[in-house]
Amino acid sequence: MSRADLPPYFNISPDAALSSLQNSVSTQDFREIAEACLKGRTDLASRGLDATGAKNLRLFSTWEITKYLIPVAPAHFRRVLRTHPDLPQGRSETEGGAKWFTFDEVLRLRAHFGAEGSKAKEYLPYRPESLPAKIAAVANFKGGVGKTSTAAHLAMSAALDGYKVLVIDLDSQGSMTSILNGQVEDEWQTVFPLIARHYAMHLRSENQRRLDRGEAPLPLDETLTEALDISSVDLIRPTHWPNIDLIGAQLNLYWSEFQIPVWRLAARSWKLWDALTEALEADGVLDQYDLIVLDTPPALGYLTINGLAAADILIVPTGASFVEFDSTGRFFDMMHSAFESIEEGENMAARALGRAELRFEWDAVQTVITRYDASQQAEMAGLMQAYLGRRLSPFRQDYTALIGQTGEQVHGIYEADYRDFNRDTYARGRATFDETYAAFKQLLIGAWRRDELAQATSAAE
Repeated sequence: MSRADLPPYFNISPDAALSSLQNSVSTQDFREIAEACLKGRTDLASRGLDATGAKNLRLFSTWEITKYLIPVAPAHFRRVLRTHPDLPQGRSETEGGAKWFTFDEVLRLRAHFGAEGSKAKEYLPYRPESLPAKIAAVANFKGGVGKTSTAAHLAMSAALDGYKVLVIDLDSQGSMTSILNGQVEDEWQTVFPLIARHYAMHLRSENQRRLDRGEAPLPLDETLTEALDISSVDLIRPTHWPNIDLIGAQLNLYWSEFQIPVWRLAARSWKLWDALTEALEADGVLDQYDLIVLDTPPALGYLTINGLAAADILIVPTGASFVEFDSTGRFFDMMHSAFESIEEGENMAARALGRAELRFEWDAVQTVITRYDASQQAEMAGLMQAYLGRRLSPFRQDYTALIGQTGEQVHGIYEADYRDFNRDTYARGRATFDETYAAFKQLLIGAWRRDELAQATSAAE
């Protein structure tokens, strides 16, 4: 066998390897690498931004609106516009060419059809007015399964469907924040102050009890005192989507994973897992939105616990491979251990005091296969379906060229302009995400309907 036929890892010269080796790496070098990545990230994220640095959502054509967003025939759609000149009329790029609309205009048109159109058609999505928003968390420990991508596309799908959405990024990597072009300076613009405020309010209540017992109060430091004055409204930022808002994340948010256990150690009665839920409830956020999407970190830390405890619906993306299936099983095992441990710890005291016991409950939990390649993964996906049954969505997010290209451009599928491909490629690329959203929406509507019927039954008693 000649040297040219050998694998590249044979006959590596030690001297040649040494000559190509760079100098030893110091802590300072990590900073330089990070700065280089930041410059590259800024450059990539800036593509598609306007002159002010803001990201703009693309326009939507008559074809796309009538096929995906407002269920009417194109001819009827054009007829309604002619008879209602006060409605958005769109703009054409060429004489007699297709009309294009901003998404704000699409929302106005949808509202018109919802008020004036046929009641047999779903112009406006189902949403019980008397019930709060539903919270959906997207979570898994395994990296590379499309967790953030799934969360982003669920948020965008729901927005296109007409829901008002709040996205909360709990991952200090801030990938979701980047997708939505969020600008977060430090941890005080993340969920951190909401969790700190929850602890500070608990500490104030605990101190009152300590004073009543003649004990010295626990101190509220500067961080906790500052957090008491911060509301969710102070943290929520608009995005380039008119009906998607954001509470973003950045690297300093990871500090929460070290600070929260310190607080818990100082006040064992603090229910840290309720911090995010109760902060959103207290600030009226659940009444201002239809859906809240949480993108969680890829680890079962304190921020993930907050996200999972707050969730009504849990979506778990996974790949169709042995390693990813195994990892997903371990994720559910760790979830069981973590929440069972919390329940057991709380309920020992609850039983002793004759109080109601703590029981975590979710409206629905569903896994979904992402980045699916039917030519290579059909057998594995079938096995996963057999074992997980209805816990696994029957729809699988196919990997297509469109998905790869939109990822390279820091876009979501729904932000891609089909003119950059062609209609058929675009339709195939988004179909897999439309199916994922349809499965999610069925869970969402079912959970709302169950709550609606329970509310009616309670009112009748």
